[in-house]
Amino acid sequence: MKELKKLHITLSERKRPEDVAQMILEILEGKISSKEKNILKKAAKGSLKKTFFGYTSMMQEFATAIGAEKQIKKTIEIFKLDNNESIDYNNVNDIENFIEQVSPIIYKTVGANNFLADRLNKEQRKEKGIDLSKRSYNKKWRLLKRLENKLIKYSREIKKIEFQKVGKHGLSHTIDFSEFQKDPNSACFIAYYNARCNLRSLFTNTSQERAFDEISEMLLNRCKEIKTPSVLGIFKTETRKESIPTTNWWAISHIYSSQEVLCKLTDEQKGKLLGKWTGILQEIALFLNELWINSDINRQTMVVKRGNDSTTWNNTAGAWNKARDNWMNIIYSLGMDYILDEICFGKVLRLMAADVVAWHFSTGGKLDPNTEVWNKIPLPWEVFQGKELCNKELVIEYCRQAGIDPEKSGWIAPRKHGIAEFKPTPELVHGVVVSNPYLATVLKKHKYFSGKNVKTFFPERN
Repeated sequence: MKELKKLHITLSERKRPEDVAQMILEILEGKISSKEKNILKKAAKGSLKKTFFGYTSMMQEFATAIGAEKQIKKTIEIFKLDNNESIDYNNVNDIENFIEQVSPIIYKTVGANNFLADRLNKEQRKEKGIDLSKRSYNKKWRLLKRLENKLIKYSREIKKIEFQKVGKHGLSHTIDFSEFQKDPNSACFIAYYNARCNLRSLFTNTSQERAFDEISEMLLNRCKEIKTPSVLGIFKTETRKESIPTTNWWAISHIYSSQEVLCKLTDEQKGKLLGKWTGILQEIALFLNELWINSDINRQTMVVKRGNDSTTWNNTAGAWNKARDNWMNIIYSLGMDYILDEICFGKVLRLMAADVVAWHFSTGGKLDPNTEVWNKIPLPWEVFQGKELCNKELVIEYCRQAGIDPEKSGWIAPRKHGIAEFKPTPELVHGVVVSNPYLATVLKKHKYFSGKNVKTFFPERN
């Protein structure tokens, strides 16, 4: 149980697949075949536990939003309030409640933050019975305004981090421990595949490494069936395959929603999952619309330029595409793909770094044909919100014009994937592979490969 608890924690972290594989190896000790063990050891042998120095330059967790502890404590001090130990500085509702409780003290309306129009003048303060000097009143008023702005910024950062997680591994971080612990085989697959999904992108002009590898396949196969030998005669035996009744397909579907997995769910479970993904698409659509309006993105090429927040855009685009893939998988599983004849919202393309594009062109490549489809279809989030019309027939036509298969490319059907060979997780500095984790740490510190002003260092002077 303790080991499974540690494994569950990794769902919200960015542990290397090697380290998760080592944890799984210990959990499944004595329960797996020698062949399965050897496959798992391909990754486990590279874990930090097995290496001499046991160090990696890669962050082991996702970024976290900084709460309002500093602002709330300062407000308590300035307003001379009693300390409230029950306030969670990292809880949006608690911060909102605190603001709503404190604002009436100086008769400030929450959300009214115009310095010229929304403050009380001397006569109004006297009428309200506020015995404060202008300087003291203004100080408290500004403090509450800053707290409200902090809440807005904090809520936005939480949303951005949530979308980053969704774009990487779907809904695995939302699986609670009570669900996770129901079946160890399911838990092991979820945890390892989650770590693979969280791998960072390489700086390359070729395709990225696929998440589903040979170890993922082996762990998923352990969830599918058990092999039982039965004697047919004196010298003959056969192997029968029986499904495992304890496999937690519901939990697995939160990170891996292939048709093979979804067919194991009830229609009610599929409906719940469809509702979750539809709600997430709705949230992402609103955020994408905001980003699009406030960004000067070159839609024709999708090459990033100065002023574009490529990190936020790419994380949000990744979340949209992940949610869209899952949504589409489920409607096909439910036999509801006829919906696409009426509404078929497209993929959202990521922004590409100019140097990667130049590298791609220099080696004989050309602009991704998906960009042509992206340029012709209405903006996907506007289709989802009902502002624009786009159906399956239109997408198929634009894919035909671009010379790509609409099904294999994932525009109108669930995307299929192969099985990748396991490769050790490299140390990366802004996507560039560095052989030594200590060197990678130094290069990061000095902003190498970041596109920013490099702080040149001279090893010979150390």
